[in-house]
Amino acid sequence: MISTLIKHQARPFLKWAGGKGQLLVQMESYLPKELTTGKIKKYFEPFLGGGSVFFWLAGKYEFQKAYLYEINQEIGVGYKVIQSNVNKLVKELKDLESAYLSKSAKARESYYYQNRSEYNSCPIDKIAHQIRKTALLIFLNKTGYNGLYRVNSHGNFNVPSGRYKNPTICDEDNLLAVSEALQIAEISWGDFSGCLKYADASSFVYFDPPYRPISQTSSFTSYSRNTFDDKEQTRLKTVIDALDKKGSLVMLSNSDPRNYDPRDNFFDNLYRNYRIRRLKATRMINCQAEKRGSITEILVMNYQR
Repeated sequence: MISTLIKHQARPFLKWAGGKGQLLVQMESYLPKELTTGKIKKYFEPFLGGGSVFFWLAGKYEFQKAYLYEINQEIGVGYKVIQSNVNKLVKELKDLESAYLSKSAKARESYYYQNRSEYNSCPIDKIAHQIRKTALLIFLNKTGYNGLYRVNSHGNFNVPSGRYKNPTICDEDNLLAVSEALQIAEISWGDFSGCLKYADASSFVYFDPPYRPISQTSSFTSYSRNTFDDKEQTRLKTVIDALDKKGSLVMLSNSDPRNYDPRDNFFDNLYRNYRIRRLKATRMINCQAEKRGSITEILVMNYQR
C-alpha cells in the first residue's frame, strides 16, 4: 500500500529526450476547459514515453481512469513495475546506487557496461525479472550518456557510459509518488490506435508521437525498433479524425518542420481542419552546443479553449 503521506508531485522517473517539461507552462493555456469542469473522466496518452504530461495533469485534475500506452515493451513494463512493485524496485535501485557510487571513475564505466549487458539479456517473463530489468533501465538512464534511451536495429540498448560525479539513481520519494499516480492507470503496449476502443465524449487524449525530424540529419525515433515516418504521421491523423467523431477532446504535439524549411507545411496541410498553435522551445539534445537554441513546436487541437 502506498503511504498517504506522500507530498511530492510525481515527475518522470526517466530522463527523456524531447520530454514536455519545458513546455508545460505554455501548454496549460491550451488545455480544454472541460478539465476544470469535471466533464473529462478519462485520460489517454498513446505515446507515454517519459510521462511528463500525464504526471503533470494527474497532479492537477482528478480522472476516474487513465489509459497509458507505450510501444516499447521494456518501458511499459517499467511503468507496471512501479505501479505494483515499487518497494522491491527501490531496494534493487539502492543496491545499484550504492555499488556505483563506491567505485572509481574507471570502475564505474566498467560497472555500467556490465549492467548494460545484463539489461539487454534480461528476460521479462517473470515478475522478478521485470523488477530487475526496470532497475537496470533506470540505472542506465541515470548513468548513461546524456540520459538517452536508444536501441539499435536488434532492439539492444546501446547508449555509452556517461560521466557523473554523484547521480541520483534511486529517487525513492518520486518513485513512490509515481506509483501513487499510476494507481488509476491501465498500462499497455501496442499501437496508438488502441485508444479508439475506450475513448468517448468524456475523454481527453494527448498524443506526443516520435517527432518528425526538423532537419535532414536529425531523428528522435530510435527509442524503439519501429519507424515513425510520414505515413505513420498520416495514419495517426486518421485516428484523431475518428476520435473527433466520437466527441473526444484531442491535443497533439510535434516538431515544427518550418524550423528547417519555412516552406514545409506538412502539418499545416495535414491538420488544416484543426486548430494549430506554435510554442517556443529550446532544442537541448544536439551534441554541438552552437546548434542548440530556440525553435518552435506545434500543438494541434480539435477544440477551442
